[in-house]
Amino acid sequence: MNEMSVNDRIELITRNTEETISLDELRSLLEKDRNLTSYVGFEPSGLVHLGWQIVANKIKDLNDAGVEMTIFLADWHAFINDKYGGDIDNIRICAEYMKDCFIALGVDMSKTRFVYASELIDNKSYWEKVLRIAKNASLARIKRSMTIMGRKEGEGDTDSSKFIYPSMQAADIFELGVDIAYGGMDQRKAHMLARDVAEKLGWKKPIALHTPLLMSLTASNRMDMTLTDAKMSKSDPDSCLYIHDTPEDIQRKLRKAYCPEGIAEENPMIDLCNYIIFAKQSTFTIERPDKFGGDLVLTSPRELRDTFEDRLLHPQDLKNAVTKNIIDLLEPVREYFSAHPDNLESVRKLEISR
Repeated sequence: MNEMSVNDRIELITRNTEETISLDELRSLLEKDRNLTSYVGFEPSGLVHLGWQIVANKIKDLNDAGVEMTIFLADWHAFINDKYGGDIDNIRICAEYMKDCFIALGVDMSKTRFVYASELIDNKSYWEKVLRIAKNASLARIKRSMTIMGRKEGEGDTDSSKFIYPSMQAADIFELGVDIAYGGMDQRKAHMLARDVAEKLGWKKPIALHTPLLMSLTASNRMDMTLTDAKMSKSDPDSCLYIHDTPEDIQRKLRKAYCPEGIAEENPMIDLCNYIIFAKQSTFTIERPDKFGGDLVLTSPRELRDTFEDRLLHPQDLKNAVTKNIIDLLEPVREYFSAHPDNLESVRKLEISR
């Protein structure tokens, strides 16, 4: 049994998250003094961006809180979603690269397991769950849940397999038998579908745990965008930082990133500080010449936001400091892929041939 207090475990599990549904349910499970299980699922669909650092951090938090983690590699879900042209062999090449990414980001493989969707779909019990979920969800609900695929409600009309996807994702949770369904905010609808169906069918209701999404580096018209449009996306290389980007690539992308003076809301530089830099360290130093005020040491995201909104911190100084910190933070990742380049190179070749 875990020797940490219930409150300490809750703090670890929920820190740096957007929401927990529900905190009372989580506390109730932890008070039973047993280890919990959780999963996070990913389609193998391309190069990995910096937003995955948030996931790696949360996996470590969950591990430290005594939660057994499963990273679910949704190969057949990627097939349905037309990744790599629906070539399942190429999708699985990408899945092997994704394993490398989690290792490079510091996930403890002794406390975490990888499971392929392929390992579930051979089970009769899995497909029974898919059908029972579909029978207990309206078509309108399924269409709304298609946003978990990065698609709008009407985009499934030309390929009926798209409508199976939300029921499969909910079935993944029940087939794995996890206590906590973890993901980014873009997975909320799938997790709520699972919770609603669990109530109807008398199944174990999963706790839903959601972390924020890193926003795009480039888009400025954010208020008119959907969650999917505004987030950092590997489909637009200039909107995101890949975890294995060179220092030169990081400098180039951040130099031209959206960062309006005095505006912290919807600002990707503030976003990177909040969710990446302060998640790894308690202070953030802005190095500046004496003529511009000298070095500035910030001790919290709130202090950073206030300082920036009061125009006591220039966007260029912020960009320079963020660039230095991100380059340093990702150095172990670059070292890992320098020593283990094969899967990354295979995926890069697939990206070129798309």
